[in-house]
Amino acid sequence: MSTALPLETAIEGKAVVLYDGECPLCKKSVSILKKLDWLNKLTFQNGRDVERLPASKVPLDPQRLIEEMHLLTPDRLHAYPGYKAFRYMAWRLPLTMLFAPFMYVPGVPWIGNKIYLWIAKNRLKLVPCDDGGCKVHFPKKPAK
Repeated sequence: MSTALPLETAIEGKAVVLYDGECPLCKKSVSILKKLDWLNKLTFQNGRDVERLPASKVPLDPQRLIEEMHLLTPDRLHAYPGYKAFRYMAWRLPLTMLFAPFMYVPGVPWIGNKIYLWIAKNRLKLVPCDDGGCKVHFPKKPAK
């Protein structure tokens, strides 16, 4: 769980996309999303920087933020993971607005989530880094 610092004024009123800032695929995806965000509705933040997570009414689990991207809504009442985050963004990016309704067609969310989770799980193998694989460190899960 996160005890977050107060919001910076630069991100007030914007949805915050929390992503793995050490993942090349994630960083490339964020650079594309930034170019598509013509209406300036989103801000992006490295989910690994747990000391600087935005204040939120919902708990943000640092381990889950690394496993899959999350989107924190502007009112800070909801945090959408993975496919749901992309679906939220689709309504706010002019080039994807026409496709957004199709992301709710029965069966599409199930398939979209499965595809997203597979990509998230294999992302370090999909984009070559040094010697064919990235050396990204994942935080250890606390012992129970």
